[in-house]
Order: sequence, then C-alpha cells, then structure tokens
Amino acid sequence: MLDLAQSQARLLITFDKDFGELVYRRGAGASEGVVLFRLRKPSPEFLAKRVKQILESRTDWAGRFSVVDEHSIRMRHLPEGVRSPRQVKRADPKPSK
Repeated sequence: MLDLAQSQARLLITFDKDFGELVYRRGAGASEGVVLFRLRKPSPEFLAKRVKQILESRTDWAGRFSVVDEHSIRMRHLPEGVRSPRQVKRADPKPSK
C-alpha cells in the first residue's frame, strides 16, 4: 500500500498501526503523508463524517505521520529519508549565517 501511495503521490489513510513501524523503523516511503485513524468502534456514519471532517480541516498532511482519534490530531514530521527533498527543505529550515 505504501509503495502504491508513494508511486501515485497520494496521502495514505489507514486504521492499521503497522504503517508507523514501516515508515519509522523500516524507512518505507510516504512523502505525501500517512493519516492513522484510531477511533474506538465507530459507527459507519460517524466514521465517514469524522474522516471527511478531518481530511478537509488541513492541507499540511504531506511529509507527516498523523494520528487522529475522537478528539485530536497529532502530527510528526516523517524521517528525512521518507520525505521528498522539497518537503525536507520546507519543514526543517536551517538558520542562515
């Protein structure tokens, strides 16, 4: 799934915590970002509403691993090897001398 999302420059939306392992420990590519939903036994209606609401609430998913629960969104930058050079430059600016 990560390879397909990466090759098509798509954001990966998942409910599977194993994607964190793949991205952070194994260095799998995910330059457009990963959004992990951790919702406790949601109804299909709540799930559809929450996913739509969350995805429409931000535009800065690329280069980040995000975890969404019922009440919050936590975002971490992906490791440099997983982001595109453009995202690394924009996300981690170096101070000029």
